[in-house]
Amino acid sequence: MDIQRAGASAAAYSKPVTGAPRCVQALGSELGEGLVWSVREQALYWVDILARHLHRWDPASDNYQRWTFAEEISALAERAHEPGLFITLRRGFALFNPATDDEPRYLHQPEPERAANRFNDGKCDAQGRFWAGSMDFACEAPTGALYRYDPDGQCTRHDDGFAVTNGPAWSHASAPDGMGGSDAGQGVALFFNATIEGCTYRYDFDPAAGTVSNKSVWKQWAAEEGLPDGMTTDAEGRLWIAHWGGHCVTCHDPVTAAELGRVTLPVSQVTTCAFGGPDLRTLFITSARVGLTPAQLEAEPLAGALFAVSVDSPGVPAHLFGG
Repeated sequence: MDIQRAGASAAAYSKPVTGAPRCVQALGSELGEGLVWSVREQALYWVDILARHLHRWDPASDNYQRWTFAEEISALAERAHEPGLFITLRRGFALFNPATDDEPRYLHQPEPERAANRFNDGKCDAQGRFWAGSMDFACEAPTGALYRYDPDGQCTRHDDGFAVTNGPAWSHASAPDGMGGSDAGQGVALFFNATIEGCTYRYDFDPAAGTVSNKSVWKQWAAEEGLPDGMTTDAEGRLWIAHWGGHCVTCHDPVTAAELGRVTLPVSQVTTCAFGGPDLRTLFITSARVGLTPAQLEAEPLAGALFAVSVDSPGVPAHLFGG
C-alpha cells in the first residue's frame, strides 16, 4: 500500500467516542452470537448457538422472549417481503416465524458430506442475499466454507478451507442507497474472519453479480489481541470487530486496518457486535462462557452476557433477506 493512500485514509476516518459498556441481559449464554437489530420491531434478536436458543428483547418495554430449537441456530436476518426470519441452523439455511411457527423449515443443506461441520456466522448483503460460513464443530479441521444463498434458492460456495468462520461485513460503499464512506474510492469490499488462524481477509465485492475476488490479508492479529470473531460496519464505514479471548471490541480504518478505538469489556470471550436502538447509536455486544474454567467463571461473572455501549455515530440498518 502506498504511503499517500494510507495517510489519506487515516486522516479521513475519525476516532469514535464511546460510553462505558453496561450489561443489559445477564443470561450466561454458552455461545452468544447472531445479533440483529430489527428496525421495524425496535427489538434485538440474537442466539445462543450451543444452547440452541433464539432470543428477542424489546429495550423500550423490557419484554424478553426465548425460543429453543432441536439443533444449533447460529445467525439470522429479517425477511423483506414476508414476516419472520431467515436463519442458519447446524446444517444450512431455513425459515422461522417466531409469531407462528413451532419449528423452522429447512430450505437447503449445502454440505451433507461434511458431517462434522456446522454453520456459524452470517449476514445479508445490501441486495438481500445471505452470506454465511460453515466451520468444523471441533474448531480444528479446515473444512469450513463461505456461501451465498439467494432469495431464489440458489446457493453458491465462494471460498473454502477455514477451521472457524466469522463475519462477513461489507465496506459502507455497498449500502443500498449508494452512500459511500471514505473507502468508497477503493471499491466495495467484503471482510471475512478466519478465526483460528487469527486472520481477517478482504475480498473485492461485486454487488451486482454477488461475487468475491482478489482475496488478500487485511490484518493478521497478534496472539495477545485474541482472535477475530463477529464484526459490523458503521455509517462512517469503520469496521468494528469482536475479539475472542481479547476482552474487547475494536474499531478500525477499513483501508489501512489501523485501530481507531477500543471498547474494553469485563469478559474475555467477546463474540460479535451490531448497532441498534432507535437512532442506531448503541453498539450491542454478545459474549460466551463455553470452555471457561471454574476459576475463570468466578473472575468473569458476566461471561455470556449481552452488553450495550453508546457510540457517537450511528451504524447502518441490518440488511433484509430478499425472500
